Amino acid sequence: MNVLLSTAFVLTWSSGFIGAKLGAGSASAVTVLMWRFLPLAVVLGLLVLVFARASWRGLTARDVGRQAVVGALSQSGYLLTVYLAIQLGVSSGTTALIDGTQPLVAGALAGPLLGQYVSRTQWTGLGLGVTGVVIVTAADFSQGGATPAWAYLVPFLGMLSLVAATFLDRRAPRPVAPSVSMTVHCVTSAVVFTGLALAAGAATPPAEASFWAAIGWLVALSTFGGYGLYWLILRRSGVTQVNTLMFLMAPVTALWGALMFGEPFGPQTVLGLAVGLAAVVVVRRGAGRRESGRRPAAASAARVSGGSGRTAPGARTGR
Repeated sequence: MNVLLSTAFVLTWSSGFIGAKLGAGSASAVTVLMWRFLPLAVVLGLLVLVFARASWRGLTARDVGRQAVVGALSQSGYLLTVYLAIQLGVSSGTTALIDGTQPLVAGALAGPLLGQYVSRTQWTGLGLGVTGVVIVTAADFSQGGATPAWAYLVPFLGMLSLVAATFLDRRAPRPVAPSVSMTVHCVTSAVVFTGLALAAGAATPPAEASFWAAIGWLVALSTFGGYGLYWLILRRSGVTQVNTLMFLMAPVTALWGALMFGEPFGPQTVLGLAVGLAAVVVVRRGAGRRESGRRPAAASAARVSGGSGRTAPGARTGR
């Protein structure tokens, strides 16, 4: 099941870069993002109101406010930078490459912020992942073009925004139901992007069928698929595991770009994909060894405590 979830996550998250390029051909970034989230927020709000009222019980205004900030960082901030970068001429594969540096930042911060320390084996896998994504897009950098150099800094801002959202969510005092978090995130993004579109005079959608095809693509694959699976895998497997999968985004996106837009896909991309896969295997093995090392210690602790199952004072429990 984890393999299936991971595969689905990589494919659907990568689809977001392709959907951004599809939408960029017919409208501005804020127009695409407004119409991606405005109808979605209305539908999710109605569904939660009718079918999932119980999931809101016990939540405080502070809990909802935290999720609104998480949504503003992980959707609004992250997606706006990705769309702007692609509209400025940064290729989908290169945008995915820059986004792929996220695991190093998250891995470095997971220890001090979450107590999820990264093992030496996992750091080796993270290093392999960086190598893989660099190989994949080295050819794109060498080709040059009319894209300004500063445009490559834009996706870095989005990557940092998503990292901040991840840690803010993981440090929440209580878990929030996925239906609640998804609804709050989408409503927040709808408000942000509608405000930006109105301010820019870009709220009116184009009449082209390609625009609405891109919107459908983004809602079905990227929002419900990629974004939803990101938080699901994050809560099941932790920061390091979900961010390791990010290393596969650049080669997979490059393959999509080659098939749909004729972007270059050669031996370097194949090599990068192989190295990225190796990175995922190494990190997962490192996590497995760490967990197996914890089990004997946990069993010993249970024997000492008489099997009461109580948590020792000061120990951190999982969400």
